[in-house]
Amino acid sequence: MNTREQLRLLILAVLERQPEHGYAIAQAIKARSDGLLNAREGTLYPALHALEAEGMVESHEHEIGGRVRREYRLTQKGGGALAKSRRQWEQQVRAVGAVIGGPV
Repeated sequence: MNTREQLRLLILAVLERQPEHGYAIAQAIKARSDGLLNAREGTLYPALHALEAEGMVESHEHEIGGRVRREYRLTQKGGGALAKSRRQWEQQVRAVGAVIGGPV
């Protein structure tokens, strides 16, 4: 799984819990990874737009505090893609673990 696919997996996983706007998605990725992962604006928004074009997420604009924000929501198709990506990620982790060894 390459970096682009990993970002897509992270975005879908964040949206599985609840709809969020872009900045909140980035903050959730950072918080859940204890600051080890960052979703920068230059990669996050193109990924969100691609996921929306593919029907994995849908978006709606909402006004909050006088500001218009675009909120993203996981679709049923996105939920299926998330499940598939999780399986692929788990296979990759097992494969790397088998090569590098260490505690099981």
